[in-house]
Amino acid sequence: MHSSTEGSRRRRSALTVSGAAALLVAAPLLTGCGDDAHPGAAAVAGGERISMAQLQAKVETVRNAQRAAPQGAEMIKGSGQLTRAALDSMIRERIVERAAKDAGVSVTRREVGEYQAQLRKQAGGEKRLKDALLQQQAVAPSQIDDWMRIQVSVDKIAKAGGIDPRTPQGNEALRKKFSKTSEKLHISVNPRYGKWDVQAATLGNRTEPWLRDLTGRQQDRQQQQQQPQM
Repeated sequence: MHSSTEGSRRRRSALTVSGAAALLVAAPLLTGCGDDAHPGAAAVAGGERISMAQLQAKVETVRNAQRAAPQGAEMIKGSGQLTRAALDSMIRERIVERAAKDAGVSVTRREVGEYQAQLRKQAGGEKRLKDALLQQQAVAPSQIDDWMRIQVSVDKIAKAGGIDPRTPQGNEALRKKFSKTSEKLHISVNPRYGKWDVQAATLGNRTEPWLRDLTGRQQDRQQQQQQPQM
């Protein structure tokens, strides 16, 4: 009887140790991202995973376009933080999509086409526009339509809120709007890429405006507004 009881205790002890060992082995897999419930993700936004594979694919697409460009080596050298920038962009897309839904805003293919035609004209042609997007925004040719759609969405969200994002004050108001949306999404980022700043609605110390200006006119307007009045 004593022998049977002792054997049971040994079996229970062995099971307990085995269970603990299994948990220790599994722990690194569960902590791969800032959110234990989403292993292997580069980030999680609104419960939706941005996988490592998705992020790597986006980065590789840009790198391939840069390598094929005449000034490819210079572009690659100037975009050392491309992975973080790409992840920031992917998270921003989800914030804009949620903000557009909250504002009752939608974007049609025609609106995207019209916006693209406008930028094409300002840039001086299709090739110059593609070159500008790749060089200034790290957007590969195959990613242009998605980039345009987000830009049109941001503009319509701003207009729905009575905001002019092309001014410093308007851009700050837009940042606050997206910061609130960011908070709703409970964004979690894999520590290897930094930490999501809810207040700034950006990854790490990135400070790009939500509405991107390829022409330089926005910067010129801001400089004029900042000049002292005589």
